Amino acid sequence: MKDLGIYIHIPFCLRRCNYCGFYSQGLNAFGDEDGTRHAENQYVQWLIGQIRERGAELRRKYTVDTVFVGGGTPSILSAEAMEAILGAVRENFAVSSDAEITVECNPATLDARKLKRYRDAGINRLSIGAQSLDDGILQRLGRAHSASEFLDTYRLARRIGFDNINVDLMFAVPGQTMDQWKETVEQVLSLAPDHMSFYSLQIEEDTPFYDQYIEGTLIPVPDELDREMYHWAARTLKQRGYEHYEISNACLPGKECRHNLKYWSFDDYLGIGDSASSFIEGVRFTEKPREEYHVNDMEDNTGEFVFTGLRKAGGIRKSEFARRFGREFWDVYGDRMPHLEEFFQRGQLIEEGDNLRLSEEGIDISNAIMAMFV
Repeated sequence: MKDLGIYIHIPFCLRRCNYCGFYSQGLNAFGDEDGTRHAENQYVQWLIGQIRERGAELRRKYTVDTVFVGGGTPSILSAEAMEAILGAVRENFAVSSDAEITVECNPATLDARKLKRYRDAGINRLSIGAQSLDDGILQRLGRAHSASEFLDTYRLARRIGFDNINVDLMFAVPGQTMDQWKETVEQVLSLAPDHMSFYSLQIEEDTPFYDQYIEGTLIPVPDELDREMYHWAARTLKQRGYEHYEISNACLPGKECRHNLKYWSFDDYLGIGDSASSFIEGVRFTEKPREEYHVNDMEDNTGEFVFTGLRKAGGIRKSEFARRFGREFWDVYGDRMPHLEEFFQRGQLIEEGDNLRLSEEGIDISNAIMAMFV
């Protein structure tokens, strides 16, 4: 039996953030509290039905070794709803005893009772969306929590016994200074989280930030400052003992996000819930309302293996490429060498024995390099 990661999408939020392009709905869309609870209950029951259907198809082929509940804001659900969802996964799939089970959380939606129930339900990893520890930046982003709420929630989760916590941070927010970014990173590092994700803000269509950008009232951070923020954070994390193992992720030794590594390692994963994406046995598909279906051919497979693998600090191994696809790496991509040569010469793309990876300078132009393999 092969290993499988399961992603479960919860599309509800307290309110949509100004930058968010993910499929989600603010709970104010459902009217009063009764309408909100009814919408949640309906969705959870539908989700459990989807879990049963997928389990009937796949449980004899796979062992589930990671579960990631994302959103939206999964922690907006009641503890009982979360227990029901994870209970359905265990009833309908073969879940390994050491499975990594992650829930994304907004600090404004957690309390001691919910966190204790999470622990009892087998959740062993939290991903807390702090984004910033500057209240002005949080307001600009449209976040539903304050810096002090994040700090209180983080410390509460530690007291309750969570020993694997990720903190999400965002940089290059319009109006954000280098000093504000440094202060946020230093404050978070003082908490010694097990894992940190640090993302540059991207202006997505159908968001308030996009509308402001089109109107000319939102001025993006200059590229030079964006890169300065990124490289300072990467260097600082390394100095504090974190492994920068993927372009936007760093962790203490042994605390990599096993689920997200599946996306970057060309492994199978199943998405359940509105707009959730899956990759199963060479087929990519996305659930409604953004329904898509694509059967990969060999060119798709090799390109995706390289494109996603180069996101990892260790890059890709050519021997694994040959094992998976039955062809030597440079037999497939030798004709791209004239276009890749400049990246090799500049030290942005590095080949060392069996390994092909991006350098720190190469990360800044990663899309241009990765595009050569697609």
